Amino acid sequence: MSNTHTRFLCLGLGLLYLGTQELADLTLETLKTIKGPFGQYCSLTVETCAYAATGNVLKVQKLLDICGDHLEKNNAHQSVAVLGIALIAMGEELGAEMSMRSFDHLLQYGEPVVRRAVPLALGLLCISNPLVGVTDTLSKLSHDSDEEVSLTAILALGFIGAGTNNARIAAMLRQLSGFYRQANHLFIIKIAQGLLHLGKGTMSLNPFHSDRLLLSNVAIGGLLTVFHASFDLQNTLLSKTHYLLYTLATAMYPRMLMTFDEEMKPIATTVRVGQAVDTVGQAGKPKTITGFQTHTTPVLIASKERAELATDEYIPVTSILEGFVILRKNPDSTAVQNAAASVPKK
Repeated sequence: MSNTHTRFLCLGLGLLYLGTQELADLTLETLKTIKGPFGQYCSLTVETCAYAATGNVLKVQKLLDICGDHLEKNNAHQSVAVLGIALIAMGEELGAEMSMRSFDHLLQYGEPVVRRAVPLALGLLCISNPLVGVTDTLSKLSHDSDEEVSLTAILALGFIGAGTNNARIAAMLRQLSGFYRQANHLFIIKIAQGLLHLGKGTMSLNPFHSDRLLLSNVAIGGLLTVFHASFDLQNTLLSKTHYLLYTLATAMYPRMLMTFDEEMKPIATTVRVGQAVDTVGQAGKPKTITGFQTHTTPVLIASKERAELATDEYIPVTSILEGFVILRKNPDSTAVQNAAASVPKK
């Protein structure tokens, strides 16, 4: 790992096996023949990519064991292990919460290389979802005595607030721009501010779609490129390869709901937007959202929110209301029946 850009060879191989799980076993066995830090880095990258968003508990335990090693040198693979925990756990809510507690322990007892990767892991775990507890942790780490930790924490603040226009994070970043005078910190703060106001608050970096059911491989590939580059900020984003930030474009997607008729003309219709409720295995027709507000499309949908049509005037062509949705007139709607009833009979 003498050249920092060799990490992208490992990431390229890992992305080939993204989400393949056991199918990567043969490649992992082959990689064991490569000795030294490069082999370890490559093996962990392929393994974490193969089990991305699966919530595999055994893999998370193995990665935590690697993070607990106290190594003086040849420890670059520990950064991948920390990020890998977030990558594997981000698929389901309970695993994500448990891994956040693990990151607290790593911050207290981990080696410097592990501590530097924890903010990035938190950024990946809560991308475009600024949870209060995570925001507070990153705010504290942005003033850390270790320069690398503070830089990754500032960047992670941008990731968790990406496209949300979160006022609290915006105030933190403004305060940090007055606190730091170093060019590197100011550059990263500007990137974080740009991410926070992504598309003036209409875009998202969240790689999950279809009610957080499916993971976009293209989106996660772009995100992992930037996260792996951030393991060595001084020689990548803060040096000559700052253009790697363009890979984030693969993860950018509008977070608004727009409705169209069958001729692709925009329709303004009323929808209810609220916190998504897990209705798996429930009998009857349970409520799918809670604490909703009624809006007229187009409307913004935050992470872990869901939308449903407020009237029966239209029938959506798709079962999931997010992004661009085509609606068709409902012939059995009460509005149509009332209109027909109001026509005077001859």
